[in-house]
Amino acid sequence: MTDNSKSLNTLEALLDKACRLGADAGDAAMIESIEVQASCRRQLPEGIERSESAGISLRVWSGARQAMVSSTDLAQAALFELAERAVAMARAAPEDPSSTLAPEALLARRLPALNLYDKEEPASDWLMRQAMAAEQAALDVPGVTNSEGGHAGYGANRMSLMTRPPGGSGFAHSYRTTMLSLSVSALAGEGTQMERDYDYATVRHRADLPAAEAIGRKAAERAVKRLHPRKVPTGEVPVVFDPRNAKSLLSYFAGAINGAAIARGTSFLKEKLGQKVFSHGVTICDDPHRPSGLGSRPFDGEGVANRRMDLVEDGVLVSWLLDVRSAHMLGLNSTGHATRGMASAPSPSPSNLWMQPGEEAPEALMADIKAGLYVTEMFGMGVNLVTGDFSQGAAGFWIENGALAYPVSELTIAGNLNEMFAAATPANDLEFRYAINAPTVHVARMTVAGT
Repeated sequence: MTDNSKSLNTLEALLDKACRLGADAGDAAMIESIEVQASCRRQLPEGIERSESAGISLRVWSGARQAMVSSTDLAQAALFELAERAVAMARAAPEDPSSTLAPEALLARRLPALNLYDKEEPASDWLMRQAMAAEQAALDVPGVTNSEGGHAGYGANRMSLMTRPPGGSGFAHSYRTTMLSLSVSALAGEGTQMERDYDYATVRHRADLPAAEAIGRKAAERAVKRLHPRKVPTGEVPVVFDPRNAKSLLSYFAGAINGAAIARGTSFLKEKLGQKVFSHGVTICDDPHRPSGLGSRPFDGEGVANRRMDLVEDGVLVSWLLDVRSAHMLGLNSTGHATRGMASAPSPSPSNLWMQPGEEAPEALMADIKAGLYVTEMFGMGVNLVTGDFSQGAAGFWIENGALAYPVSELTIAGNLNEMFAAATPANDLEFRYAINAPTVHVARMTVAGT
């Protein structure tokens, strides 16, 4: 991986070439990556893979016309050809007045130290030992009969961004990140009575990775608890989402307040800004500056300064997720939520998103439920963010008289996200394990389709 100055020098040369060819403005980004993956199954190593890659993207404007091109060939001649293609494409593109560089006043000038990079790259044999230790711990749990394997991974990235506005100073910065992951999937039972579950952890620093044995045991215990599931009758009951699935509700919320969807009018929340969307007391935060956060970034994908902000305050929706283009279409300013890849223009996305915990423990939220569902797994594609209609396959545990009674499976849970959000009550068990995090969430009533 090159150093920061070399990456930025490459972007500068590319933008210089584009401007000499007639581009009025432009930006360029480079993403450099190293990935190492180790996997095993039944305590036999399955493989170690390592890949190194670098990609560059160039976006240029000719008046109000924009074009974007990308390449993994970083040779100078290839990059100059890239600039030629971009400028030629921009001159032929349709006008898009909403597509512009970020205004100078919004650009990040002071970058926070976020502790996103671990200087020590783990050896591949250490990754394999972690994968094998996690899997062995799962296999040692009584009731576990097989494994889908253990997996450990390491990744290092550098994101470099430079902008070239007409007559302005622009933006030029890089930042580095690392990520380590460990996962295992366990199978319990025999024959047609087998159940599967998993556990995993992802962290920025090796020192923060949980013990492999703890991850393996948790995956195995989850699988064993799911053995011998029952069927339940169809009806309307309270539904409680465990934290792993409650964060999916936040993902749907983030999609519904995405500025691009709002500008297109394709979100069920498009008319809800300033209105109560969640129940009283619910607060949802997004913080790109959370130290070591999995979604943290010191600036957004357009160089805009970002900050912690509440998206929902006391149940009221107070902000969209906006990049420059969607903000312009809505007559607003970017909220610093642009993300970008190599093959597509910037688009809005959350960083570290979470729902603030409530006051009661999960057990207290379930105490008054005579019959209901505790969801530990959801699957399927039945969520419509245009209408808010929600329908997902599910499995978990049946709640009887305030306690988990027995495992259940082959269910469908259905409702509408408008009603689900309005009836959602968070518990007090929030943990930061992912980029999107939620505590246990109780939804007052949903349709559960069983037998």
